[in-house]
Amino acid sequence: MSRYRRPRRSAAHVFFTVCLARHGARLLVDEIDILREAVAVTRKRRPFAIDAWVVLPDHMHALWTLPEDDANYSDRWGAIKARFSKFVRLKQAGVPVGPNGKVGYKPTLRKAERGGMTEAERLWRIRSASKRGKQEAGIWQRRFWEHHIRDRADYEAHLHYCWADPVQHGLAARAADWPYSSIHRDIAAGLVDSDFATQVIEGSFGEMKADAHIAETGRVAL
Repeated sequence: MSRYRRPRRSAAHVFFTVCLARHGARLLVDEIDILREAVAVTRKRRPFAIDAWVVLPDHMHALWTLPEDDANYSDRWGAIKARFSKFVRLKQAGVPVGPNGKVGYKPTLRKAERGGMTEAERLWRIRSASKRGKQEAGIWQRRFWEHHIRDRADYEAHLHYCWADPVQHGLAARAADWPYSSIHRDIAAGLVDSDFATQVIEGSFGEMKADAHIAETGRVAL
C-alpha cells in the first residue's frame, strides 16, 4: 500500500486549500471568531507568516511563509482544525467558550434542551465509517491541498486567487466587498487597490468542486 508523503522545505511559501466535509455548508463564516482564535493560538505556539487568507462558507485558501527551522505545516493545520472542531461543538452544545477556551465539554446537555440539531451535530452524524472508527469530528475533509510556490509569478497568481475567490464564487461583486479576506489588510497597506481588477489564469487551486467554467475551460477568473 502506497503512503502519501508531503515534501518538507524550510522557509517555503505554500498555498493551501482546506475544505469542510460537506460542500455548501456555512460553518466557517458562521463561526469565524472560533476559526480566528484557532489560527491565533496555533501561530502563537508554532509561528508562520500569513501572506494571504480568505475564508468562504465551506472552504478557505491561505498562502503562508514558514519559518526556516520548522516547515511542518501538516501539524499546524491539524491543530487549527482540531481546535476549531472542538470549540464549535462546545459552543453549539450550549457550553460557553471563552477567548482561551478554558472550558470542559458537558455531554449531559442534549439537543432536546437546545431545540434542534446544529450543523456540527449533523456533520458528526453523517461522518464516514472510517471517521467514526477514529472518532473524528466529521467537520473537515481529511486531507487538504497544498502547493509549494515556485517563483514570483506563481506567488502572485496564488495571492491574487486568494483575493478574488469570493468574486469567483459569486459571493461578492468586488474582492474588497467580502469581509473574510486578508485583502483588507493589503488594501490598508497600499499593496492592492480597493477595486482589484480581474484576469484569467491557468491552473488548479484545490477547489472542492469546480464550477462549470473551470470544468469546461480549466481556467479561473481573477
